[in-house]
Amino acid sequence: MLFNSYEFLFLFLPVTLLCYYLLAKRVSTYSSFTWLISASLFFYGWWNPWYVILIIISVLINFHIGKALAVSSEIKTTRSRRTLLVLGITFNLGLLVYYKYANFFVENFNYVFNKNLDIGAIILPLAISFFTFQQIAYLVDAFRGLTKEYRFQHYCLFVTFFPQLIAGPIVHHKEMLPQFESTAAKHFSIANFTIGITIFCIGLFKKVAIADNLAVNVPLTFTAADQGATINFLYAWTASLSYTLQLYFDFSGYSDMAIGIARLFGIILPLNFHSPYKATNIIEFWRRWHMTLSRFLRDYIYIPLGGNRLGYARRYANLMATMLLGGLWHGAGWTFVIWGGLHGVYLIINHGWQYLTTKLFGANRQSIWLTRLLSRSITFLAIVVAWVFFRAESTSGALNIIAGMTGLNGLGTGGHFNIMQAAFIPPALLIVWLLPNTQEIMRRFEPALDFNACKNRAHQPWLSWRPSTSWAIVLGLVFLTVIGSLTQDSEFLYFQF
Repeated sequence: MLFNSYEFLFLFLPVTLLCYYLLAKRVSTYSSFTWLISASLFFYGWWNPWYVILIIISVLINFHIGKALAVSSEIKTTRSRRTLLVLGITFNLGLLVYYKYANFFVENFNYVFNKNLDIGAIILPLAISFFTFQQIAYLVDAFRGLTKEYRFQHYCLFVTFFPQLIAGPIVHHKEMLPQFESTAAKHFSIANFTIGITIFCIGLFKKVAIADNLAVNVPLTFTAADQGATINFLYAWTASLSYTLQLYFDFSGYSDMAIGIARLFGIILPLNFHSPYKATNIIEFWRRWHMTLSRFLRDYIYIPLGGNRLGYARRYANLMATMLLGGLWHGAGWTFVIWGGLHGVYLIINHGWQYLTTKLFGANRQSIWLTRLLSRSITFLAIVVAWVFFRAESTSGALNIIAGMTGLNGLGTGGHFNIMQAAFIPPALLIVWLLPNTQEIMRRFEPALDFNACKNRAHQPWLSWRPSTSWAIVLGLVFLTVIGSLTQDSEFLYFQF
């Protein structure tokens, strides 16, 4: 079920919300949470009911392993605890590898050894990449003694809570489970409702009015490139910039909607997206893009590998390994590995540059606006190039697009250039670079966890939200406009990961 669908907007969400608060008020908190878990599983199973069984099994096994790891009296030795942790991680990664990477490995095996193995089509369960990382983090923290014993109902909701289930954020137990245990999330609040609706409407507008319009000719372009068609300069740049901006508004819109929906239930999700295209270097980009994934990669892969503690050579190797794994996490294909590798190279260059300039000019050097503009432009260009590999179905298709972007295939419009598609790009770039993001607009009202980066930013007062008639009218018009545009369902891009 999609957030931008009539059945979700006018049936599932209102019914789920109404029953949740009615049960909490008139029956019990236990029944309201049970209802919310059931609704979340229904939401997950809307696409494929059989995979509800898979996520239930995953939740049950991880909860009991985590509980055993957290209770020291049940496991006497460190070796036994480590064995149990390895079994838990192996179980989670086993599910992920089978459903997401089995065919990828078989295809590469067949190519290398000239074989013809076939294991049949395997349908990827929605959200398996997200709830796998989420539960691995829980097990590792339980092994480290950083968790306490939680009720199964709260843990189940921590994994299945439908606003963040399908495409993140990758929530952490210390952020969510205390909120589910708190009484604040069990009582209806008009403040939470208005804040949640506002954030949701902004996200819905980003998805339907901006991202979906930018996406119109992107599949046609990349399909043509994969098939070997000549991609000229204007065609290539229109396609690559359209996809770059489509992904931005699609993911940003989903993140806003997830935060807004959770707020309706009195739950505050962590910040997952903070104007990443305003970054002046790749390090900053990864602090702003898919922030909860970056946090997971840092805390559970990069730091355990040694981080920056073992010298510069090992630090750069750890960065590359982390980004390659991050690329493979996004999809079972060499284009995703190349995308991750490119960002690994970008990060190594960025860290090396910072080291060099610090040695030459000192740590307290001041950057002028022209330097920041140049840095932002170079960073954005590098990101656009990497997104080409992320979107393409084949390496040859990506290189075809890159060749067109460099002018090797000619500069003319040919038969592929779409002036209407190109017209969406400049205003979208202005929104991305000049306007405040949703959290900055809502900064007075704690829109998300870890939102302090959005505070005290100098933005136009008229774009700082507060409960008012004028804002209600604007959001009402936005919602009506979007509803009129829902002619067909369009999936979020991160659903496929």
